Amino acid sequence: MKPPPFRYVAPDTTDDALAALADAGDEAKVVAGGQSLIPLLNMRLAAPSVLIDINQLTDLDRIEVSEARVTVGATVRQASLEHDEEAIRRLPLLGQALRHVAHPVIRNRGTVVGSIAHADPAAELPAVLAVLGGTVEVRSTAGERTLAAEDLFVGPLESSLDPTELITAASFPVPEGRWGSAFEELARRHGDYAMSGVATVVHVNGDGLVASAQAAFTGVGPVPVVVDLSGPLAGQDPTRLDTAEAVAAARGAIDPQPDIHASAEYRRHLSGVLVDRALRAAGERAWHQGGGE
Repeated sequence: MKPPPFRYVAPDTTDDALAALADAGDEAKVVAGGQSLIPLLNMRLAAPSVLIDINQLTDLDRIEVSEARVTVGATVRQASLEHDEEAIRRLPLLGQALRHVAHPVIRNRGTVVGSIAHADPAAELPAVLAVLGGTVEVRSTAGERTLAAEDLFVGPLESSLDPTELITAASFPVPEGRWGSAFEELARRHGDYAMSGVATVVHVNGDGLVASAQAAFTGVGPVPVVVDLSGPLAGQDPTRLDTAEAVAAARGAIDPQPDIHASAEYRRHLSGVLVDRALRAAGERAWHQGGGE
């Protein structure tokens, strides 16, 4: 299979890339890693008249780690973040999720921001951004804005970005206080999109009891589905969680659809199994390591 004809543009600066986007509008697609876009082009499910390659934009190849957040530029490869010891130590959920993304050869080329911009509800990184309450930095020739994850994802492979806008970075907040995280998913084969997946964060208070818990599910809705499970879990010993009520609440909050791989009922059941595992793992980490592995 071959992609449809397009004009290839490789700007040297971010301003040039934004100008090219403004000129082409909804006729353009941005490529960095290309691990999602190139297959769509080859299958002719996408047919842009202009392809804007941002790999020359060195100012977007950055990982910044602070006490409050991990910020990842638009051309940072998934493998680069996965192996960034400082970033993963500060925010282990990134590493816990990234090891589930496809295969190492894909992560060597695919970008963190590209996966988020692609807005696939079955992908891992959008769920991580969503459960942490993260944001993206968006630029166009008209200016800059910060967009929350809950406002970015609007449907399968659909975001709220204007065609002339470029996500220049994603910002993942580091939870405050004492916390732990986990990511669980199940796919038919390793590297395939999961039938269901879940990212969880559990906070523990000064008495060593659960203060709050959040989960974000992949593959069971048109966007990452974030569920607050604080009510059923608050006040429990994080190392001995009774998750029955939380699992029931999670299953009731999602709306999985059937496909050739699994029925809706199976996906709902599976999501409950996975969130049970993830909550228990996150609770243990919150108790023992305050967010670490």
